[in-house]
Amino acid sequence: MGTGFRGDRMRAFGCFALAALLSAALPAHAAPDAAVGARGAPKVSELRYPAARRIDLVEDHFGVKVTDPYRWLENDLRGDPAVRDWVARENSLTRRFIDGLPGRDILKRRMQALFAHGRYTIPRKAGGRYFYGYNKGLQNQTPLYVREGLAGGQRLLIDPNDWAEDGSDALAEWAPSPDGRFLLYAVQEAGSDWRTLKVLDVATGKPLDDVVQWVKFSQLAWDGQGQGFFYSRFAAPQEGADLRSSTVGQQLFYHRLGTPQAQDQLIYATPDQPRLSHTAQVTQDGRWLVISSFQGTDPRRELHVAELTGGKVKVRSLVQGMTNDWRLIGSRGPTLYFITDQYAPHLRVVSIDARRPRRSSTQVVAERMDTLAGGSLVGDRLILAYLSDAETVAELIDLNGRKVSDVPLPGIGTAAGFGGRDGDPETFFSFSGFTTPSSIYRFDTATLRYELFARPDLPFNPDDYGIEQISYPSKDGTMIPMTVIRKKALALSKTPAPTILYGYGGFNIALTPGYSATRMAWLEQGGVYAIANLRGGGEFGKAWHDAGRLANKQNVFDDFIAAGEYLKANGYASKDGLAIEGRSNGGLLVGAVVNQRPDLFAAALPAVGVMDMLRFDRFTAGRYWIDDYGSPDREEDFRLLYAYSPYHNIMSGKDYPAILVTTGDTDDRVVPAHSFKYAAALQAAELGPKPRLIRIDTRAGHGSGKPIDKLIDEYADNYAFAAQFTGLRIGDGR
Repeated sequence: MGTGFRGDRMRAFGCFALAALLSAALPAHAAPDAAVGARGAPKVSELRYPAARRIDLVEDHFGVKVTDPYRWLENDLRGDPAVRDWVARENSLTRRFIDGLPGRDILKRRMQALFAHGRYTIPRKAGGRYFYGYNKGLQNQTPLYVREGLAGGQRLLIDPNDWAEDGSDALAEWAPSPDGRFLLYAVQEAGSDWRTLKVLDVATGKPLDDVVQWVKFSQLAWDGQGQGFFYSRFAAPQEGADLRSSTVGQQLFYHRLGTPQAQDQLIYATPDQPRLSHTAQVTQDGRWLVISSFQGTDPRRELHVAELTGGKVKVRSLVQGMTNDWRLIGSRGPTLYFITDQYAPHLRVVSIDARRPRRSSTQVVAERMDTLAGGSLVGDRLILAYLSDAETVAELIDLNGRKVSDVPLPGIGTAAGFGGRDGDPETFFSFSGFTTPSSIYRFDTATLRYELFARPDLPFNPDDYGIEQISYPSKDGTMIPMTVIRKKALALSKTPAPTILYGYGGFNIALTPGYSATRMAWLEQGGVYAIANLRGGGEFGKAWHDAGRLANKQNVFDDFIAAGEYLKANGYASKDGLAIEGRSNGGLLVGAVVNQRPDLFAAALPAVGVMDMLRFDRFTAGRYWIDDYGSPDREEDFRLLYAYSPYHNIMSGKDYPAILVTTGDTDDRVVPAHSFKYAAALQAAELGPKPRLIRIDTRAGHGSGKPIDKLIDEYADNYAFAAQFTGLRIGDGR
């Protein structure tokens, strides 16, 4: 059963999400526009962008004539030779430029070294067995291991590195059966959101014959006896449309082990409401099935429940109407515990009697000022995690709502995990910070003792780096939190330095402390990295989210622009040395602010971004995002979207920063057509002397499951590009 910690569904449907050291010597900084002709790279003045055919397409949107000259780039490149040819020529140009950048190979080697340490995932316990991921360092995908008992030797169960020659197939979601006999796992191919489910016999390591296809945006929920599992799927798409077709008509099924998928039992569907999605959880005692239905990325759900008696599953309503968030965090007998925002914008804990769903909920833990990020029932107590200034604090609460104690955490950072079950006090959690990779801890809710389970070796000294938490005023005076990371020696000298500013600002997702090996490679070279907690995120509850979406989306752009101005005005970023970075919804952010303030930035790195705000809802998961963006089919929303859509607001005649757009050819979350059209429009406009390039990864999706070698190549390219135009000089001495 899921622990209710915020983010699982948000990351699945929101334009998600993915995030120093050694020498204290201050580096020399080159001029931002140093010559780019070294080592054979073409000079900026010599760039010849591939010709992109323009079509005469004009559409009327509520009386506004909108051109879309690159609509043909929406075609699937697997079936359109013209798109495939354009992609090949763009990649060839980008490679010739980036491969010649000074320092690119140094960054790549350093990123490889920073990744080259063992990494564990949080263990899950089932039937006396402990399951966890362990990557030796530079393995493209993380293998899954099992221990017989906590002190047992580890045994390899699954090594996804053998699944594809290029390492692009990944082990995605997985769940052991309650008795630990079987392992249900999802195979993710080339970064796609589609999943194929398979089952492994844990004792023998041999796969069963069971195969379940066309699963997407699903939780994996075993029944209480380990005889089968519940999953969510869509109808098989038409041939060739698997990476583009909109996802509607999700259904919840039950699969019994040893039977073909064609015999799976349909548990719940809403054919009269095809835009509803449905996911399942089963309580740890195996007694109750809880079905959550929702339409978009907003945490608004209605719930159904069924008692699992071994007979026919009979579903009945538990919570009617999609007006509030309900996240199951545990159960005891018929009492189900939920985190909800009903009457509590910062969330609270309530209980509901599954036998009497029409009764109102009972409050267990009241709302407080800090946002409740997640929780779980472990042993006979609740572990609740709160966001306090975007950092995790955790508390142990008894089932009557009384605080028992604080959960001891190793420091200031982000804690995650805390899975467990009623009656068993053992749980595990990870803890990480901006300059410390995740360590795994074991915690006993009865004794309140915690101990280290696994800690990675660090190839640097975290004490060489300082973390500053500041606030700055946005355009309307709202104070926005921001974290700045840089070498302590750099801070002491008060020397402005090339800076990357990162933001997201959407879908109620909070940017909390977390380690990034690629970011550390930038910091080691004397660069500054800043992370702004923009409105639209989930750091401060519902009001903070609402202040940065729909009609308020411009606040997010204003917050980001104000962050850049603050970094320059207060001696963090050098005068011509500010780059901006964002992924997915953050790619939209970067594209929008570059159009609005091209003078402020030296370089921009928009990755897998939502760039055409008039057509985002027509592909794959895009329809879910209407909750945050609004609908292009409504006039009021159209006018707001058209005003900031990156593709439609490029200002020819202005000097733009250097731009490197990145996407993946199998991204079926934010289809690559967004980046294709945006890059073609950038290259066709008169935007000054700096380059506007696009990097298209092959067999790579939105980010999840990306092989380590592809990840390192992408960020070595990105940060070498940013270094070139911010003036950061890359050297082996760091």
